[in-house]
Amino acid sequence: MAIAALSGWTREQRYVVLAAYLGWTLDAFDFFLLVFVLKDIAQEFGTNVASVSYALFLTLAARPVGAFLFGRAADRWGRRPVLMVDVLLYSGIGFACAFSPNLMVLLVLRAIFGVAMGGEWGVGSSLAMETIPSRARGIVSGLLQAGYPSGYLIASLAFWFVYPLIGWRGMLMLGAAPALLVFYIRSFVPESPAWAEQADAYRESGFATLAKHWKLAIYAIVLMTAFNFFSHGSQDLYPTFLRVQHKLGPAEVGTIAVIYNIGAIVGGIVFGALSQRIGRRRAIVIAALIALPVLPLWGLAADPVWLAVGAFLMQIAVQGAWGVIPVHLNELSPAAARGTFPGTVYQLGNLIASYNATIQAGMAESHGNNYALPMMLVVGIVAAAIALLTGFGVEAQGVAFRRAEAEAGASASG
Repeated sequence: MAIAALSGWTREQRYVVLAAYLGWTLDAFDFFLLVFVLKDIAQEFGTNVASVSYALFLTLAARPVGAFLFGRAADRWGRRPVLMVDVLLYSGIGFACAFSPNLMVLLVLRAIFGVAMGGEWGVGSSLAMETIPSRARGIVSGLLQAGYPSGYLIASLAFWFVYPLIGWRGMLMLGAAPALLVFYIRSFVPESPAWAEQADAYRESGFATLAKHWKLAIYAIVLMTAFNFFSHGSQDLYPTFLRVQHKLGPAEVGTIAVIYNIGAIVGGIVFGALSQRIGRRRAIVIAALIALPVLPLWGLAADPVWLAVGAFLMQIAVQGAWGVIPVHLNELSPAAARGTFPGTVYQLGNLIASYNATIQAGMAESHGNNYALPMMLVVGIVAAAIALLTGFGVEAQGVAFRRAEAEAGASASG
């Protein structure tokens, strides 16, 4: 089924999917560079990890602003030019963070970085979903969301191999690399055909469109709050958990991070493709519930090998559920606000969950650097919440994005 879904594509469709995947991969790469060096920054600035973790909080809290601003811009002026501007901004700001003279400057820059980071996911996913054949939405959704652990994976490799040579400031300088993606987008990526068809409707939409669908928006925000606790609760402090609680070195931490990010990529693609067959909600519920029996191995194992196994399985579950989200939110979105709605509800959920790392770090430090306790608590609760919210929620699998799709669907039903 996956092979059939990927057949018959135009060259432009392949270019668009690659650009959207790389955009989210490199955005995540910039974000996760920081999580590996929280301890180093705390030492240099004479503070603790919990204080530095406010940088993660501010980044996540600022993302809804970027999601709305860049989403509205994409609905008004098109997905392609806005995506290029967004990539340039998050690359430049990520690079600037390396030159922070103190913690306050770093916190301010990471907040601004959050605005730019918040814009990429919604714009990139709408561009891809509006361009590809509808039969391919599930597997492409998993592929796009796999960009997030792919970015984490690249950051893990950088920490493993490059960090010992360049230190934490050099690590953050690597954040300039995504700017090169703009040349690819400018040269090869076309505008969304769905946006081009309905440009007038997109330009006229705004707060009124979102207000008209306020019940759906509230449901999506609550769902995405649980999803963001699920991902950030299982990922952001895991390297610190390995370094501080288990006293592992950069090579061991990097190795484990690579392993669990491979699991995340596999989970996202597999469950994204599976959702095309069994439905969006059912695929999410199954993936979320897998996390529950994995919790003891993930958080309580004493041996690095078993920690790696537990982390691998956990990220299959976490990113397996997430792999369905790009297509699920785009299909639920009002047509006239598809650039704005998915990214905004996603990032508002991020805002509510943005204090997660600070809460977890504070709880861990108050319990003798026991990071396993708060991580297991958060992940267990939200995995169950996601299963319930999704299982009793709504979906719109197969909804038409373009006139040609709608006409084909009407002919088939007639």
